[in-house]
Amino acid sequence: MVALLLLRSWSRGRAVGPGTPCRLLSTGFEPSQYLQRSIVPTMHYQDSLPRLPIPKLEDTIRRYLSAQKPLLDDSQFRKTEQLCKSFETGIGKELHEQLVAQDKQNKHTSYISGPWFDMYLTARDSVVLNFNPFMSFNPDPKSEYNDQLTRATNMTVSAIRFLKTLRAELLEPEVFHLNPAKSDTDTFKRFIRFVPSFLSWYGAYLVNAYPLDMSQYYRLFNSTRLPKPHRDELFTDDKARHLLVLRKGHFYIFDVLDQDGNIVSASEIQAHLKYILSDNSPAPEFPLSYLTSENRDIWAELRQKLVSGGNEETLRKVDSAVFCLCLDDFPIKDFIHLSHSMLHGDGTNRWFDKSFNLIIAKDGTAAVHFEHAWGDGVAVLRFFNEVFKDSTQAPAITPQSQPASTDSSVAVQKLNFKLSDALKTGISAAKEKFDATVKTLTIDYIRFQRGGREFLKKQKLSPDSMAQLAFQMAFLRQYGQTVATYESCSTAAFKHGRTETIRPASIFTKRCSEAFVREPSKHSAGELQQMMTKCSTYHNQLTREAAMGQGFDRHLFALRYLASARGISMPELFLDPAYRQINHNILSTSTLSSPAVNIGCFAPVVPDGFGIAYTVQDNWIGCNVSTYQSRNAREFLQCVEKALEDMFDALDGKTIKT
Repeated sequence: MVALLLLRSWSRGRAVGPGTPCRLLSTGFEPSQYLQRSIVPTMHYQDSLPRLPIPKLEDTIRRYLSAQKPLLDDSQFRKTEQLCKSFETGIGKELHEQLVAQDKQNKHTSYISGPWFDMYLTARDSVVLNFNPFMSFNPDPKSEYNDQLTRATNMTVSAIRFLKTLRAELLEPEVFHLNPAKSDTDTFKRFIRFVPSFLSWYGAYLVNAYPLDMSQYYRLFNSTRLPKPHRDELFTDDKARHLLVLRKGHFYIFDVLDQDGNIVSASEIQAHLKYILSDNSPAPEFPLSYLTSENRDIWAELRQKLVSGGNEETLRKVDSAVFCLCLDDFPIKDFIHLSHSMLHGDGTNRWFDKSFNLIIAKDGTAAVHFEHAWGDGVAVLRFFNEVFKDSTQAPAITPQSQPASTDSSVAVQKLNFKLSDALKTGISAAKEKFDATVKTLTIDYIRFQRGGREFLKKQKLSPDSMAQLAFQMAFLRQYGQTVATYESCSTAAFKHGRTETIRPASIFTKRCSEAFVREPSKHSAGELQQMMTKCSTYHNQLTREAAMGQGFDRHLFALRYLASARGISMPELFLDPAYRQINHNILSTSTLSSPAVNIGCFAPVVPDGFGIAYTVQDNWIGCNVSTYQSRNAREFLQCVEKALEDMFDALDGKTIKT
């Protein structure tokens, strides 16, 4: 069950960041400034979190070969098997021993944290489509609160309440409760808060509660990815008190925290946002935001030109802002329009390098678009859920609220950039590249209404495994083959855990898919049900292993990284075409389940792939698919629907139609 929670692709004190957080428990606590007042300090469990284990090399090789089996023919598999044996007893054994020794010397972190940061920060591709995803909020249940100004004000205030609650260590620690009747109680919290931080995880474990790593939360606010030659940097300035607002390609800032660290009144924030929304200035001829969509080395060079051209202080205001609020001037038409708008937009009204952009359309449709290097979604999803809950259940203003009588023309600063001809040329080139790239992306969406989690659980089947099986069946029907498939799984149960990969394509899904797609008449409904059960059982095993740090992908990645870092000739295993193929993830998948989430989306990770964001709800299954021109998202989703219909028919004891 821990694994099922961690599937959601996601030391007290200094663990929050470089500064020591202050815990406001005494006089002066004002509930309106905070989301909650946790009895247990936010980072109470951080020091005692277990360390991410390095799997045994023989287990990694065995799991790797199991994942390769459905992708290779017999001769290819034998070759890969031989390379694995040589690796396991030769250079792989040496690298593994070096990795273990290195890990023992770095007990403050995980073996994957440094290499994973390097992977993101050294990537030179644009962050747009290649890395940044989005999650969209459900509408406010009270329709009148979806007015753009009202929702923008309420969400901004709720976001700053989250910031203050986090930094005061008043935010409830992130804990998965297997037995909430025992662990998610005031009695337990009053007890555990007195257990020293270096022992606290063990106290939670005794009552079947699993605290999760919260080290990424520090980068949520006041943070930006800065482009640098060869390797980017993550920048955070937690002293800054201003919000960055983008509208029609223009940049505005105003303080949302006063000099004492209190949230500026909601009516003032409302007044400032109303002032920005009333600005009738035409869109700039050279929108600077396009540069954040560029190749990272090109952007680094152009940013240096910006700095040397007298824009350093202005850029600092962009980089240090608590977050970026994007106010769009159009309503959302449908799910597909929503996905395109929130995933990339037109390039003018996002700062793609910010830790996150909170986007609010003209009709109040809202989403969080986030940069991926600093974190894996654990912190973003918690922030997302808390902001939705607070802004809808305890809104700072109502649709009838009047803005404060304040001079916003003084409080709001419009940022202006000095652009040389070289910078204007760079912006034009970035725009041309951006437009050409996003034109090649297609997105489509389905909602399968026949059933969902409730029905599948009654059949004793894992809902996630059945969604993954549907993707395998769909690709087999459309393209006639089984391909490398990636499902993200959080390893946040461990200190500085990042993610591990679940490999949903297995010998079990391959057999089951072929039975459904190629020879349904040869199998009874009962036989098909048995195959589905085997798929579910094996998928659950893979999920548990991945969540517990016992996959193979991160271990092999770390060994390859170590070989490269130490200048060792690349081992043959990593030069094997089968290794390249399994890491060319044609089906890249991620699931989200939250009452606050409407839909999410990300682009394919390879040019000939699909990006599949999906959710299995109680009575329906949603699937949002992106792809480039070499594939067809609509046809793929039609095949997914056909697969789900066939699976549900089999579970109902019906004959499967070809």
